[in-house]
Amino acid sequence: MSAPTRIGLQLHSTVQSSGELTLSLAQVEAPAPGPNEVLVRVEAAPINPSDLWLMLAGADLGGAVASGSAREPVLTARVPEANLRGMTSRFGVPMPVGNEGAGTVVEAGQSPAAQALLGKKVAMLGGAMFSQLRTVALEQCLALPDDVTAAEGASAFVNPLTALTMLETMRREQHTALVHTAAASNLGQMLVKLCAEEKVELVNVVRKPEQIDLLRGLGAKHVVSSEAPGFMKELIARVAETGATLAFDAVGGGKLANQLLTAMEAAASAKQTQYSRYGSSTHKQVYIYGNLDRGPTELSRSFGLAWSVGGWLVTSYLQKLGGATAKAMRERVVRGLKTTFASRYAATVSLTEALSPESIARYAVATTGKKYLLTPNPA
Repeated sequence: MSAPTRIGLQLHSTVQSSGELTLSLAQVEAPAPGPNEVLVRVEAAPINPSDLWLMLAGADLGGAVASGSAREPVLTARVPEANLRGMTSRFGVPMPVGNEGAGTVVEAGQSPAAQALLGKKVAMLGGAMFSQLRTVALEQCLALPDDVTAAEGASAFVNPLTALTMLETMRREQHTALVHTAAASNLGQMLVKLCAEEKVELVNVVRKPEQIDLLRGLGAKHVVSSEAPGFMKELIARVAETGATLAFDAVGGGKLANQLLTAMEAAASAKQTQYSRYGSSTHKQVYIYGNLDRGPTELSRSFGLAWSVGGWLVTSYLQKLGGATAKAMRERVVRGLKTTFASRYAATVSLTEALSPESIARYAVATTGKKYLLTPNPA
């Protein structure tokens, strides 16, 4: 039996010091798998918000220009000068994109564990997943059950592990309930189902009134729309009912983090029997883990002094948990890929389609419930 080819297309994002962004496809040879590695034919990879930031670098897509050929498309755009700050180390370096994906193992290293995966479908984490072929270490893989497709397993890491670590954060920081924004997303829907299983009270903040019915259909008890009249009154009532003192905010910019802290303070202050000029003694925490709004985070500081706002990244938090806890989480995700941790996609795009201005205009928009799936090796 001849060895499989190790050469395939890979999507690259390159930013020059001049501010020019170039998206292109390159022929790349994947390394031969070592003893504890496998070579995977990538069949599905979700386009996550974190992928879009690396891929597009905050470029102005309104002036994007397509060139190249149908088989080797190229897209160029301008990155605003303000967005170039902090990118010095990537100037001129082609950056492969894609945090996670899934596919079939076509070549395996010599170890028994690697050989056992030959011909099997696996989910993967580790970057450069917008590729036709990817060599990964065994610890970056999850073997998928026979009845789980690559599309169903492609999002087995980022969103499911984020939902699980949000609950772990809540417990370790001694909160008892939480608030989640942009809650109609794939992650938000997973969190609704997970909190129901764990009997954890969850306040879901959505951006459109019609998304309320979506989450209630999944069993969510507390759903409020930030665009609805009386939002703050309803938010305060839900926070007071659940006792939530922790929030995970996917929006980041604007006034939403401020509104969350204000609601928590209002709920906590209502329980006090004596006035304090420093506000309630109940600590209120908002973690910003997304950038749907890239504007400034506006805080009026009208919620006492017992509060914090900080950044939160799932990969960093997983490192703190230790190998045993992370392993148990991954095993739980595999068991729930068709239920609790199921993902839904608005559409699929191939590698070449992903570089067309029309496709980017669709999948680059930060719209809840409109996640796209990349298919580097379409059937």
